Amino acid sequence: MVYVASALLYMVLLRLVSGSIELTVAGLMYKSHDLEKALALNSMLALVGPCILIVTTGLGVAGLGDKISFQKMLCLFGGVVLILLSLKMK
Repeated sequence: MVYVASALLYMVLLRLVSGSIELTVAGLMYKSHDLEKALALNSMLALVGPCILIVTTGLGVAGLGDKISFQKMLCLFGGVVLILLSLKMK
């Protein structure tokens, strides 16, 4: 039970950090008044989002490792992979 609580705490903290990064970059984009800089900053955020998604999902699955089956874990990570692949498609 302690591991589940700590995994949840880390997931919440990662999402707070991610949200803070998003808000900071939004402010920088607004302050720059330059479309090219804003696009470059937005591109950097495209790396942060998927990384946070993968790490938080991994923490959640690790916290529930003894409660869910291996097949459900595979389906969950397969879903994450499909989300990431769909973002790459045109």
